[in-house]
Amino acid sequence: MPASSNFQQAIREANASGLVGPNVVNRALPYVGGGMVLTAAGVLGGLGLMASNAALFMPLFWVALIGNFILFFVAQNVANKGNNATALPLLAAYSLLTGFTLSGLVSYALSSAGVGAVGTAALATGITFIAASVMGRRMSDSVGQALTGAVGLGILGLIVAMLVQVVGSIFAPAIFSGGGFELLIAGFGTILFVGAAFVDFYTMPRTYNDNQYLAGALGMYLTYINLFVFVLRLIIALQGGGRRD
Repeated sequence: MPASSNFQQAIREANASGLVGPNVVNRALPYVGGGMVLTAAGVLGGLGLMASNAALFMPLFWVALIGNFILFFVAQNVANKGNNATALPLLAAYSLLTGFTLSGLVSYALSSAGVGAVGTAALATGITFIAASVMGRRMSDSVGQALTGAVGLGILGLIVAMLVQVVGSIFAPAIFSGGGFELLIAGFGTILFVGAAFVDFYTMPRTYNDNQYLAGALGMYLTYINLFVFVLRLIIALQGGGRRD
């Protein structure tokens, strides 16, 4: 029995460390960068619309938000099948719409915390990417699997906390819409997606084959978009949600 148990453990360890797509990360990274550029263009488009025709922004925002939600699942399904010719324009449109839906948050950050807040959030996201690209690839299986499990549980906890915030802000906006609760969620989300950034470089070559690079790029793109959002929310919360002149 001990020999059999050791043999089964060895098989599990070999399967855990096996790479499905050893080149998928390098193939995905240019598309992650391209998605970020398109998202920035979408943000600028949203800011421009708010400046020129504010009344039109909110109706288009809701259309973009619903369309973005649907487009995500369609693009993810196509990318997972390795149909990259079809997935690429879908992911490009998704990135643009994501930027447009984020323009409201960026506008609020600009007015309440200044342009430095947006620059700081972008810089923090970039620094995290550099650190994760170096260290995430070198994680051992034991560390990678433990961190993956912790991040997965953390995301579930974050979703629950954000649902509580949404519901609570209806009945007790003074408690749930700002202050300590927002600071708690923003701080936890920032830490969580920093961890997710490292996890991506570990899990991607163990999850996707080399032809599924767009599916991997979509997952990594979402990690860094969420990291930017939570860092920006954290900066706003630390400044009290607004600038007091």
